[in-house]
Amino acid sequence: MKTCHQFDTVRAEYEREIGFMLAHSQRNEDRPAAKSSATRAASTKKRMARALSSHVGRCPECG
Repeated sequence: MKTCHQFDTVRAEYEREIGFMLAHSQRNEDRPAAKSSATRAASTKKRMARALSSHVGRCPECG
């Protein structure tokens, strides 16, 4: 599937944010903050999927 520059930019931003949260979760395994970061990473993945799906629906280049 061919995607536009904006799609790639949005996806990269979300993946970067998710990576930071997962890394924080791994660094702080023994703390409650680790579970919180892992939960936020999972919800951010869902938000990314929703944002990219709606983008594809609206974008003439991607859709």
